[in-house]
Amino acid sequence: MFLFIGLFLLWLVFRKVDLHLVIRQILNANYWWILLSFVFGIISHIARAIRWNILINSLGYKTKTSTTFYAVMIGYFANMALPRLGEITRCGVLSKKDKIPFDSLFGTVVAERVFDLIILIILVIGVIVFQLKLVGGFVDDRIFTPLFSKFSNNVFPILLILFILLLLLIIIFFLFRYFKPRLKEKSFYSKIAEFISGFFDGLKTILKLKNKSGFLFYTFVIWFMYFLMTYVVFNSMPETSHLTIIDGITVLAIGSLGMVVPVPGGIGAFHFFVKAILYELYDVPSTAAASWATLIHTSQGIMLIVVGVFSYIMIFLQRKKAEHVKI
Repeated sequence: MFLFIGLFLLWLVFRKVDLHLVIRQILNANYWWILLSFVFGIISHIARAIRWNILINSLGYKTKTSTTFYAVMIGYFANMALPRLGEITRCGVLSKKDKIPFDSLFGTVVAERVFDLIILIILVIGVIVFQLKLVGGFVDDRIFTPLFSKFSNNVFPILLILFILLLLLIIIFFLFRYFKPRLKEKSFYSKIAEFISGFFDGLKTILKLKNKSGFLFYTFVIWFMYFLMTYVVFNSMPETSHLTIIDGITVLAIGSLGMVVPVPGGIGAFHFFVKAILYELYDVPSTAAASWATLIHTSQGIMLIVVGVFSYIMIFLQRKKAEHVKI
């Protein structure tokens, strides 16, 4: 289902553009800038691994940066197959490799994702505020106005759905309270309770960080590298080479919203948001906007596949080495 959503958005992006010209523009791009974006991408992922280590260390566990980096990259690789699968995958890889409880690791991942979401919201708000006439008008005309228009025309069905959901939650709550004494006698109850407890222990690590300055520093490095990954690729095509640093921040902020949409690897959603920004705001020709969005998304996807496969091989070899030492 998620893949079909992405493919539909991809169809919207390319339905009115010359595909032959898109291919020609991508093939004629300056790939030295793409390679430079790979470097910034790798640095951002290393910073993410180190930041994750800071959270894990707050739980009382020690991990190597190389191992967490491999786990992070395997997670990104998994995300390309199924949205949010990567978060589970990287926790599973690290849990098995370093014998750290999966539930606690999953809590740390959710904590850092929530923190990154807050950063993204701040970034989007900042972009809109500081470019109110340009971005504010686009967001209002193309996003909020259609959204509220649809909402106002469908108030009753939406309220009915919300009421049913609330009613279901209340029923579930009272059923749980009623059957709780009996559930406690079941073996699966203790396992679920243990998982939830470990999950919240991991989630709370962001509140009891031992190295807050390090966590904030690596968060800055991650997002600064994301910006550089975006900005340098402007130079790969003549149609986008005139775009400025501020434009790069704007494309990063709005384009990141496309990566949040639950489609495999942001396919379609990223292209849709980025093409709209380049075409509507910065007057980049529609075909060139689609070409640039495809170029940066595909190149980063290739990088994630290559490094993800490499990371999987490295984890496999480390595991085999550890088994050999035990024997």
